[in-house]
Amino acid sequence: MSAAVEQATRMRSSPSSSAAMASSFALRRLHMRGKGGLCKCLQKGRCGSLHAVQAERLEQAQRSILISCYSRPTEKKFLKYLSRHGDVKKYFFYESYGVYAVVEFANRDGVASLLEEAVIPSVSNEALVPFKSRLLSLKNLSSVDSNHFKHFECVKIVTNKHSWGTVSTLQVVSLTETYQLTDENIRLRFLVCSLLQDIAAAYFPECTIKPFGSSVNGFGKLGCDLDMILDLDGISGGKPKSVLSLEFQLKRANSERAVTQSILSVIGECVDQFGPGCVGVQKILNARCPLLRFAHQPSGFQCDLTASNRVAIKSTELLYLYGELDPRVRSLVFTVRCWARTHGITSGIPGAWITNFSLTIMVLFFLQKRSPPIIPTLDHLAELAGSADKCVIEGNDCTFVIDISKIQLQSNTETLEHLLREFFEFYATFAFSKMSINIRKGKEQNKPEVAPLHIQNPFETSLNISKNVNATQLDRFVALCQESLWLLQQSGTNTPRVGNRSNTATPWGLATLLLPSQVAGVKSRKKRRREPASERIKGLLDSLKNNSQPKKS
Repeated sequence: MSAAVEQATRMRSSPSSSAAMASSFALRRLHMRGKGGLCKCLQKGRCGSLHAVQAERLEQAQRSILISCYSRPTEKKFLKYLSRHGDVKKYFFYESYGVYAVVEFANRDGVASLLEEAVIPSVSNEALVPFKSRLLSLKNLSSVDSNHFKHFECVKIVTNKHSWGTVSTLQVVSLTETYQLTDENIRLRFLVCSLLQDIAAAYFPECTIKPFGSSVNGFGKLGCDLDMILDLDGISGGKPKSVLSLEFQLKRANSERAVTQSILSVIGECVDQFGPGCVGVQKILNARCPLLRFAHQPSGFQCDLTASNRVAIKSTELLYLYGELDPRVRSLVFTVRCWARTHGITSGIPGAWITNFSLTIMVLFFLQKRSPPIIPTLDHLAELAGSADKCVIEGNDCTFVIDISKIQLQSNTETLEHLLREFFEFYATFAFSKMSINIRKGKEQNKPEVAPLHIQNPFETSLNISKNVNATQLDRFVALCQESLWLLQQSGTNTPRVGNRSNTATPWGLATLLLPSQVAGVKSRKKRRREPASERIKGLLDSLKNNSQPKKS
């Protein structure tokens, strides 16, 4: 887990009185729960398109700065100093290798004024690269005692029955609210993109760097990586206004891939040499999609930057759209992802594991198969698309409707508790050996290739997004689906219970699925011979029964 999980933060509005400015500030977890973080920047009501959300977030980031507060300033002096340069609209503090503040001004003039006053640090024993960015350090302000900084304990969601409510559906909702990206976390992600854009703009003034994937599709979990794309599509020249015209002379390359590799190589060198807080820069230029990988220490994010992954942008928009159609979509995806990570089905390390993207597509496919369907197929979304929605990328049809109001959903009232149980049953009996998963059609299709797990890429339909998964990992997934289904069917594990000697809650409902020890033998199958599933289940049931029986004094 990245250092960002240990960060702390608090969001405040711009102070309207001296009393508000004088109030002491405390740190909260940057990754504590926050409902609807991605869309908080928009007006209340139904969220707009992902494009509208991103545009608003990018504008916020351009009006923001990141300040390292090593001396831990008092809030009154901190805000008084900043307000000299312009109205402060929002700010919050967090911890990552020290205390940092994200400050959003009401307009860009405030940022410009602050940068104009900032000075180059004076050091005698070090050589400095004089690159001016919006990552600043605050010096020579009085500090406050450490007891002004409150650190909150991590939310213990697995065993605390009071956090769960009384039914498993509330457990699923609580899990989603606890681990989804907060508004502060999303703001920081867009600010990091904006800081990197300042570096790239030295070569490409009209470029944009924006996040994609889990950071913006609504399925991001606290601590997830920050995937970014260097968007050069906005670079254009003027239109000829007379018979004579001028055009830019440009360097020519053998292919678009070669151009991408050259651009990322140069940007990577700049980030490595000039980017404050950017460490461990790797140029992975020979991958199918060339990228830069590095850590941004001030934010704690692990970052990937690419320049040509336009299909991934459309995939991000599609997942965002599906998540907006029905709140059960995101809650079920969060729960299944958390369950999968707990049992080692997914991993942060590349390998033969099922990826989060593949797992998300599997959840969407399952929801398309419900009767009636909870979400429509991709083909149906394409049928609803207008001329403005038309999109073809490198010969791949990436068209689907963007306007959510045009999508009419069928009436399905199944609870999250029921859907989770049905998800496990669906994939515990799925014919993986013969069939392929296809959210474009919303139905199983014969496998076009020999692979343990075949999930068709929604847009690049000739590709299998789960080609990396081997038979062993698929078998583990199926076995865990079978055992998890069995656990949810047991009445003894679906009601809250309290321990006998202490007033601590005993895991129940969804919590029983999130404890690694509840699936004995599956993760260590290579180390020792597994006992039959029936014996493991019998032993687990006996354990649960013993825990629920009062002990004799």
